[in-house]
Amino acid sequence: MASAEAGGTGTADAGAALIAVEVAYAAAPHRIDRVALRLPVGSTALQALRASGLADRLGAAALDALTLGLWGRAIEPDAVLRDRDRLELLRPLVVDPKEARRQRYRRDGLKKPRKPGPR
Repeated sequence: MASAEAGGTGTADAGAALIAVEVAYAAAPHRIDRVALRLPVGSTALQALRASGLADRLGAAALDALTLGLWGRAIEPDAVLRDRDRLELLRPLVVDPKEARRQRYRRDGLKKPRKPGPR
């Protein structure tokens, strides 16, 4: 897990209001890259992405295939972030979720219902 302080040159006003934001990207299952940031109030998703450094590490080609999301919901780059928001870089789906369920059913069949335990 990486963390960074955003603020440009480091000469930000001490009295300026800041928000805490986390930027997250999962390149693969169980491989999550997270960057914790402190940004000025009114910062956008695009500003947070740039401040995180993930845009530079991934490159323009990879970014074109990704969608910006806020807690799993797609947002526009100019969306204003709030304190404790989690900005996510969402990968495109490899398989339709309905088709994935069909494939699991063909492979595993019906699951046996759980027996109720004592209350």
